Amino acid sequence: MFYRLTLLENKANVVNALSPLLDHHSSLTDSILTLHYRSLASRPHIQAHQWSWHYDSDLSHLRDQVDQLLYSIQNRNNIDWVWQQQPQPELDWRLAVFDMDSTLIQAEVIDQLAYTAGIGESVATITAQCMAGGMDFQQGFRQRLSLLAGFPIKDLETIYNSIKLMPGAERLMRNLVALGVHCVIISGGFGYFANRLAQHLGMQEAYANPLEQQNGRLTGTISVPILDAERKLELLEQLTQKKCLQPWQTIAVGDGANDLPMLLKAGLGVAFHAKPLVQQKAHHRINQFNLDTLLYIMGYGDDVLLN
Repeated sequence: MFYRLTLLENKANVVNALSPLLDHHSSLTDSILTLHYRSLASRPHIQAHQWSWHYDSDLSHLRDQVDQLLYSIQNRNNIDWVWQQQPQPELDWRLAVFDMDSTLIQAEVIDQLAYTAGIGESVATITAQCMAGGMDFQQGFRQRLSLLAGFPIKDLETIYNSIKLMPGAERLMRNLVALGVHCVIISGGFGYFANRLAQHLGMQEAYANPLEQQNGRLTGTISVPILDAERKLELLEQLTQKKCLQPWQTIAVGDGANDLPMLLKAGLGVAFHAKPLVQQKAHHRINQFNLDTLLYIMGYGDDVLLN
């Protein structure tokens, strides 16, 4: 099995504490063929380091040592780290799927509609419960949507124009497209926003829920199956099969409980500034840095990336 450990830090010099531990383990273990180190980024706001190696035995002892060291440092410094393992040594990412709300954008769109309609707190409370896994997503979606019955369609444009992208989203997509990665939004939000956002970011596809209307106003109902956690997973699997890919060639990024199945299925499933339940269960996390740091976790350095 081939392993990678990526460390993201902000002037913490954690690499100076971590490198000796990895080097020492390498010197004691015949199973490690070669331990490679790369500095992927050295910027004022972030330094990115990555180690990669081939290892035939159980890695749990080394991982426990590294995690213990980094957890002790984490309380004093802004750091993130990600362990990866895959059957192939080369980088061959081909598909990346993204949640939209609170992942690609700094908002939950349904909450923005609700605040415009004057019922923001009621809807936002349900949204928070759904994203934290405390309420069934379909039940919560129908409840929130029903409260928006009568919302004027003409106001959607204003809301779309007010939405802010997540920091790093544009640089991330610019590079993924240049690298030939197929980029897709899979959102439990609304297609009106997901389709336009995907086009703006240069992404290839978007899947989301329709906003049904009558006489220029939302009906507050939905007549097709809701795009929930199960459907997100199905879409990831369908896209993977359609492109004849292996799971380790796929990436999924999200923050809510309805993202967990696709995060656990993808070769690299990243919980981005995620809810506690998602952080607990996801295998990979980014908590301290912007969305474009995903590029470093993927193994790309500033020497090959676009600004």
